[in-house]
Amino acid sequence: MRLAALTRAYRRRAPGEPRAIGYLYILPAVIVYAVFLLYPFGQSVWLSFVHWDGLTVATPAGFDNYRALFTDPSLRAPFLHALLLLVFYAALPVAIGLLLAAVMSRARIRGMTFFRTVLFLPQVLALIVVGVAWRSILAPDGLLNDALRAVGLGGLARPWLGDYTWALPAVGVVGTWVGTGLCMVLFLAGAQRIPRELYEAARMDGAGPLREFRTVTLPGLRPQIAVALTLTIVAGLRNFDLIYITTSGGPGNATSVPAYEVYHRAFETNQVGSAAAVGVALTVLIFVLTVTVSRLVEGRRP
Repeated sequence: MRLAALTRAYRRRAPGEPRAIGYLYILPAVIVYAVFLLYPFGQSVWLSFVHWDGLTVATPAGFDNYRALFTDPSLRAPFLHALLLLVFYAALPVAIGLLLAAVMSRARIRGMTFFRTVLFLPQVLALIVVGVAWRSILAPDGLLNDALRAVGLGGLARPWLGDYTWALPAVGVVGTWVGTGLCMVLFLAGAQRIPRELYEAARMDGAGPLREFRTVTLPGLRPQIAVALTLTIVAGLRNFDLIYITTSGGPGNATSVPAYEVYHRAFETNQVGSAAAVGVALTVLIFVLTVTVSRLVEGRRP
């Protein structure tokens, strides 16, 4: 009788191991995540509430470090620069990627594999390599200025990375070049999953290329657009490599961004508490923007 009761109980239970066993499977990953991410983040939160130079005894700061994010222009400017760079790092790559994917999915272009490989190439290059290459291109005697002089537009030549007006857009163009290939590949993969019958129905209704893109392709690519926006927004906000290699936040602080400001304050000016506050604020900003993108593009609740 007891064996029969145990057998019936086992059959009523959901297939697979008990839930406790399932937690054991993910325990190593949770431990690694906690040790290398959650614990350091907790330490950063604590440091953001103190004044500390990294050597002497820390003193309580209350919310002074966070108030400085709104009142200190040298701390407020990096966040404004980061938001401006999102146009180059997120909006433009997504728009150009959509355009390229729409053209490549409709037209038969010879050498399509070659074009895809070339456009995706920046994704497989280390950003250090990208930064060194573009620093050479944008130098006063670099390839870009030489090309402008060669076509009679020497008046437009300038030290792009040393100009207070053009340094930030110049770095942004590099970010656009890096992110476009990833967005294009994501959108091409998503376009291949859209049923061909939808395109045929749209054409039977007399839809042209623009209307077909707006009514069929764009709605079908909503998941891929959300992924692309999330990846590019995160990449843009945590941008450090390109800034460090190309401008080091200069000229002045014209290209300083939060990630670089964390490094600058923690290791160059010994303002560890202020650097921690910038890092925590940057984390919160990334979380808010990615959740907002997920809600707006995919229609999900946060």
